[in-house]
Amino acid sequence: METINIGYGHMALGFLLLIIPTYFLYRYRTGLVKDTLWAALRMTVQLFFIGFYLEYLFLWDSVWINLLWVLFMIVIASSTVLKRTKLPLKMLFMAVSVAFLVSLLIIDLYFLGLVVRPEKIFTARYFIPISGMILGNMLSANVIALNSFYGSLNRERQLYLYLLGNGASPGESLAPFMREALIKSFNPTIASMAVMGLIALPGTMTGQILGGSSPSVAIKYQILLMIAIFASSLISVLLTLWISRRKSFDRYGMMLF
Repeated sequence: METINIGYGHMALGFLLLIIPTYFLYRYRTGLVKDTLWAALRMTVQLFFIGFYLEYLFLWDSVWINLLWVLFMIVIASSTVLKRTKLPLKMLFMAVSVAFLVSLLIIDLYFLGLVVRPEKIFTARYFIPISGMILGNMLSANVIALNSFYGSLNRERQLYLYLLGNGASPGESLAPFMREALIKSFNPTIASMAVMGLIALPGTMTGQILGGSSPSVAIKYQILLMIAIFASSLISVLLTLWISRRKSFDRYGMMLF
């Protein structure tokens, strides 16, 4: 079954849907109209550029080019996390980047090497889109976790200092804040997994079905990808929190920013 190609005129019709949210954002004076239109424009330009680039990436299918592209995605994802959380870029960039790189490497090697098993693990057709999906979800999870962790520390600094002053180690004093960060970060993912297929068809499955794959094949990919995404997100959040702690506190447990 061939996927229906959407013409540019029909794409323009699709963009008209933006009128509805833009109108209400303007009516309620949210100040988000400009951001919405700019985000839609950026998304369009970036995706067209990536689509054009990926055609050549798939054609060349060079291991080194594929790895460099994923490293580039990690750099962008790491800087985006810190920008969204308003945390110091210079201080924590390496912490987030290392966490993303290690998590992605572990899950990609396991998922592609043992589960999907393509002829070449780093072939562009599987390595690039799967890494992109995993990174996108890791980004969201880390933004929530870091916002919660450092936000809670700022709001409840007295509790942290109380625990520290009563003999708890820095790790023990930070444990409640890490627990809260994990709960806030992964509650939405767990809720989404629990109702997947009942409320909405997930993106990977929908994309594969539209691309001509049988629903049974698409379902298997979606289930396993969700598990891979959940595992990688959890690993990356833990690594980010552990590594960033070393950069954010002095040896006495005092926060440096």
